[in-house]
Order: sequence, then C-alpha cells, then structure tokens
Amino acid sequence: MAKAVKLLLASLPPSRSPRSAAANYQLRITRASSTSSYTHSKMDSENYTFGPYKIDHKEVFYSTDLSYAMVNLRPLLPGHVLVCPRREVKRFVDLTAEETGDLWLTAQKVGSRLENYHRASSLTFAIQDGPQAGQTVPHVHIHILPRQSGDFEKNDEIYDAINEKEKELSQKLDLDKERKDRSLEEMAGEAAEYRRLLL
Repeated sequence: MAKAVKLLLASLPPSRSPRSAAANYQLRITRASSTSSYTHSKMDSENYTFGPYKIDHKEVFYSTDLSYAMVNLRPLLPGHVLVCPRREVKRFVDLTAEETGDLWLTAQKVGSRLENYHRASSLTFAIQDGPQAGQTVPHVHIHILPRQSGDFEKNDEIYDAINEKEKELSQKLDLDKERKDRSLEEMAGEAAEYRRLLL
C-alpha cells in the first residue's frame, strides 16, 4: 500500500504533489508576512485608521504591508490588543486570501510574544463579524487577550466583556466606570514596550 502511494505521488507533476502544494502555500504566506514587516521609522510615518477612527502611529506596535497591531484604548486584561487589516474591510469574508493569511500570521506572532511577556498560560483570539455578532466598529479586527487562571470567574464571561467594550467604543459612552480611556501617553508607552518584543 505504501509503495502504491509513493508511486502515485511520484507520477504526479511536482506542482500537483500534496506536499508541493502545501509548501507553495506556506511560501506564499511567508512572503506576504515575513518579508513585509515594517521598521519603526516607517511605522511612525504611516497613517492608520480603525473604521471611522484615526489611530495615532504611537499606538501601533507592529505592522506589515497588509496588517497592523495596536494597543487597546480600554483593555480588558493586560496585553489585550487588536490586530487589523490595513485596508478598511467591514466583514471577514471580504478579506483577500493574502490579507486573511497575513492577519492570522500577525495575530499568531503578536499573541505568542504577549503570552510570554505577560506570563500568561493561554490566549483568547476573538472576532466579532457583523452587527449581530457584536461588531460595532466596521473594520475587521482580532482581539488578542493573554489569559491566566482566574482572570474571569467563568471563562465565557470574556466574550460578554469584549462585546460591552465594543459598544462603549462605538457609542463613546462610559458604561463601565471601572475602565477609563487611557491617555495617548499610556498607550504609546505600552506600544513602545511591545515594539521591543517584536524586533
């Protein structure tokens, strides 16, 4: 049986081989993300938007040609950040294949570094895709939250907290008296720390 599979694979043209297809896909994704990381000086000169909001470059700590990562105005937990496509896209389904790959590779890299930095044991990655899913900023984004045991009494409460935070941001209401908007200086300081992690 194994000999028959080897013969079948050997008879396929190189580009049709399952291993070759996977390798080609990985190479394409790697090129889209690893070769396009921005330097700090280039990030500092870029303009960033998050739906209708202009984002100060000091809040952005990692960027590629297709995605960027920024600190959160009202983080739920230490290390709660957002990863967004650079192009303003309202729904996940509207991302190109290259944007989707780069977005998730960026989230993977950022999440890994923040989990270590915050001595967390897990990560929550969350996307709210559309208004009925709780999305209030019309720009695809991934919430990344480093998690530790006991950070929420019930694990799924984090999704309610993310939903509430989204509503606050879009309505500019202070529904949660405990969490206040952070100053640009606070967010810039945190972003500077995270930039060093991703060098």
